[in-house]
Amino acid sequence: MSRSIIVLPDDSAKPIVEAINGAKDSIRIKMFLFSDPTLLQTVIDAQRRGVRVRVMLNPERRDGEKENGDSRRMLVEGGVEVIDSNPHFDLTHEKSMVIDDTTAFIQSLNWETKNITETRDYAVVTTHKHEVEEIMECFDADWTRTDFHAGDHSHLIWCIGNARQRLGQLIDDAKHSLWLQNERYQDPTIIEHLVRANRRGVEIHVMARPPHKLKREKLIEGVSGLRVLQDLGVKIHKLKHIKLHAKLLLADNARTIIGSINIAPGSFDSRRELAIEVKDGHIIDRVREVLRHDWENSKPLDLSDEGLLAELKDSDPNVAEDLALSTHKHGKGK
Repeated sequence: MSRSIIVLPDDSAKPIVEAINGAKDSIRIKMFLFSDPTLLQTVIDAQRRGVRVRVMLNPERRDGEKENGDSRRMLVEGGVEVIDSNPHFDLTHEKSMVIDDTTAFIQSLNWETKNITETRDYAVVTTHKHEVEEIMECFDADWTRTDFHAGDHSHLIWCIGNARQRLGQLIDDAKHSLWLQNERYQDPTIIEHLVRANRRGVEIHVMARPPHKLKREKLIEGVSGLRVLQDLGVKIHKLKHIKLHAKLLLADNARTIIGSINIAPGSFDSRRELAIEVKDGHIIDRVREVLRHDWENSKPLDLSDEGLLAELKDSDPNVAEDLALSTHKHGKGK
């Protein structure tokens, strides 16, 4: 039994392609966005050589945008069984794969070319029997539209379910350091846990996407959460060399949570999400190396009133009102 980590774009899609090519009996795939031509063809080739492939695709975003239609048609034409993800959830943001009932992939990346070649993303690969079986159980429940309850002793981290508690517990247990990479910091409960960690002396490094990358309706909670942390002295940076899509926490260089979960109420309360906590030394060493490299290739986010006005004036003409920013010439605010 073992676990390993894939870091994107550094490691490329090769480990995922090799796993699919090595499948002998079955493949289960649950994906938010699936459009990469190489992965599509690799999955179809597996079906054609006799592997039973089942794929669940999120049918549309919350705004109604449909992005998997062409891929679905291509997969169906290739003989792959494809259905929409479970309609019980606002959307299915989980990105997972199980090969031959023995190996599972728990990912932050969508199977889009940009997530493989342009964004910082991660995947944990596990052959631990209880972890693989838990993902299979959830997949089969979502496939048949039946209930899945991971329970209080779940090995994995699920939304809707135990995720907010598990992330909060990791933060609460941190004694020395916390590193975070996430697109969004909008959940007030998780922000509260980070505030308390800061107040007890934990050194926190936050990597986030710049505010203009947030949807307008998410600006208030997203920017406000980051500004609260920055007011307390938390270092908040944006990457310069690569786009950020990861969803990762590292505590005390000893425990990391990796998966699909954005730090946002919607992720915790209305979406199907999946993450895993690992302590394996070789994975922690790799994560720490990547995080330090990314931090060295980042710069502080300017979250002052003046900085936000300059950054968001084109994407949100009402930014001053939306975020209660000072527009006085010398009123730089924070």
